[in-house]
Amino acid sequence: MTRLAICPGSFDPVTNGHLDIIRRGAKVFDEVIVAVFNNQSKQPLFTVEERVYLLEEATADMNNVSVDSCSGLLMDYAQSKNAQAVLRGLRAVTDFEYELQITSMNRKLNEEIETFFMMTNNQYSFLSSSMVKEIAKYQANVSDLVPQVVEDALINKFR
Repeated sequence: MTRLAICPGSFDPVTNGHLDIIRRGAKVFDEVIVAVFNNQSKQPLFTVEERVYLLEEATADMNNVSVDSCSGLLMDYAQSKNAQAVLRGLRAVTDFEYELQITSMNRKLNEEIETFFMMTNNQYSFLSSSMVKEIAKYQANVSDLVPQVVEDALINKFR
């Protein structure tokens, strides 16, 4: 049986921190689907289609990683893909509190799908998509925070 994990997020935009979790998760699971969700509580900079494209480009060297988009509940999506797990990254204690609530609700919706948390690499513990967008908005250098394709997209968005 293939061990399949869903790595969900809004990825607006994908950062090197996200890629660290995806890359490390791809070593643990046979297959990882990075699922782009549209978070209703956020105002995205990039469309879902743009985020999917950026992720596809950034993960092109990862043979067992694919990218998809979806709307609706994560547990419904995971079940439709026959996933055994959800892969989430944690940066700090505040992430854990938020993720614990989501994981508890997801377990209530489908107790067959486990959630695995992976601590981010220390060099990315401060990094968030929101911070990247804020920095890029003022034309500051984000080259060590995001892959090149994302840096280029940010430059184009904020011209």
